[in-house]
Amino acid sequence: MLLVCSSRCGGSLFRALFAEVDVDAGGAYLDHQVLQANYMCLGCGSPALDLGAVPVEIQAEREADLPETLVEILCPVCESLVEVGANRECPDCGAYLAEVDA
Repeated sequence: MLLVCSSRCGGSLFRALFAEVDVDAGGAYLDHQVLQANYMCLGCGSPALDLGAVPVEIQAEREADLPETLVEILCPVCESLVEVGANRECPDCGAYLAEVDA
């Protein structure tokens, strides 16, 4: 995690906005759990950004942009060799095509 202020105020203290804190009967801190990754800069009150999450988000976008993997299957209904993706539907006749292990 690498938090920075979105207003670039230079603040180095941040508050987790959606976090649960566990305390004992005397009120002493025991543990915490961040429920949602939203933070606020304590210096100016602006939202904080987690620059550590940027590479993960870039990779997720790249994977989402990859072309769909197509498989060639012989349709048992119309008997044509077709390429199908994840929907497994014959583009010629609309029949559902199950992948057969060879």
